[in-house]
Amino acid sequence: MVREISSGGVVVRQRAGNWMVAAIEPVRESSGRGRKGKLSQKIVLALPKGLVDAGEKLEQTAIREVLEETGLRAAPVAKLCDIKYVYVRSWGDGERVFKIVSFYLLRYESGEIDQISSDMRIEVKRALWIPLEEAQRKLSYKGEREAARRAQEYLRANAEMDEHKNS
Repeated sequence: MVREISSGGVVVRQRAGNWMVAAIEPVRESSGRGRKGKLSQKIVLALPKGLVDAGEKLEQTAIREVLEETGLRAAPVAKLCDIKYVYVRSWGDGERVFKIVSFYLLRYESGEIDQISSDMRIEVKRALWIPLEEAQRKLSYKGEREAARRAQEYLRANAEMDEHKNS
């Protein structure tokens, strides 16, 4: 079985006293079919993430992927979790892949959400802010909902993160 190592970010900022998280809507296959070949109209929302490049540290990958997929610059705060799962490639060889994704809590620094390169539009339909408190309901993947939950817990336990400079 092939192994893949990826890293992603849970980018947070405050707006009007509420924590927001950056999410992406990935470009989907034109067939409109979801998992197990079922026809799906549901919008998929995910956290920005991607494969670790040679010589890159997991945290660096998370920061790079966030910039590429959302247009945001963000600073690392803490590692949240590793999620592990197996999937079958829907392209190429159709091989089973064991994947590990490390998620990091990142604090928004600058940039406009969804200001990404035209090349990235092949992968990302749009990037948007969603309320962190709604992320566990709106994110499509179980492991990513867990990463958002851990981000909420971290923010509750670390009141110093609650600053108004990101309003």
